[in-house]
Amino acid sequence: MHSSQKLKLECALYVVATPIGNMRDISLRALDVLNSADTIAAEDTRNSAHLLTHHGITERRLLALHQHNERGAAEKVISLLAQGQSVALITDAGTPAVSDPGALVVEAVRAAGYRVIPIPGANAAVAALSAAGLATPHFLFYGFLPNKSAARCKELQTLIEHPYTLVFYEAPHRIVECVEDLQKVFGGERQIVLAREVTKLFENIHHCRLDEAMAWLNSDPNNLRGEFVVLVSAAQARAEGLSAETERMLGILLGELPLKQAVQLAVQISGAAKNELYQRALDIKAE
Repeated sequence: MHSSQKLKLECALYVVATPIGNMRDISLRALDVLNSADTIAAEDTRNSAHLLTHHGITERRLLALHQHNERGAAEKVISLLAQGQSVALITDAGTPAVSDPGALVVEAVRAAGYRVIPIPGANAAVAALSAAGLATPHFLFYGFLPNKSAARCKELQTLIEHPYTLVFYEAPHRIVECVEDLQKVFGGERQIVLAREVTKLFENIHHCRLDEAMAWLNSDPNNLRGEFVVLVSAAQARAEGLSAETERMLGILLGELPLKQAVQLAVQISGAAKNELYQRALDIKAE
């Protein structure tokens, strides 16, 4: 239970991270802010009421702020700030504005001249990354991929050559299709980490090759349940300097045109060095 003593907060929007599963994954500072804020703007007021009650925060004014009403709710938040109030922004789980509502209201509050104060805490992507064992020094947080396979594959194509660990969120009803598309686009050799139900009772973090992931998912119905963080290892540096897209284009041109003409066209389209393209074209012909 949290102390009922209230603090005097300055007039500002407090962006407060809440637990992603385990109720105890919330900072003392976050509890202070939630206990003291004049208004709490919440993605789902019923869900948030459960969290607040769990921590002994019973006196609060809740304002619904979700993806369907965010612009309108932002005006209400600014009106409250204009009256000198403090407003805490929370979502159902994790950090607001990170694959969750919040960015629009933060932008509007800043534009109106009010202070925005982050209260950091739980984040599923960073929690999964810390337990993944992928040693690349950089990562790219993508969030949710498109729902449809064609659009998903198109997005994944743009990520093929990134030398960073790739971090995605995925829902249980799409995890199989998502992993199938990851293997289709990236091939089977990369490492994948499937972090399921992070911080919750049935948390499971599985590390394997991409071409082994489907077998693991299908080995137990429980492996398909819960919210997923999906991490894919970084692309390996290519021995040659040409991008995969340039190589693909060069191969298509060589199939339709004489070598010299194909190289000239490839230079114009890609901007790559002529000598490099010419040498690679010779290699492709030899292969």
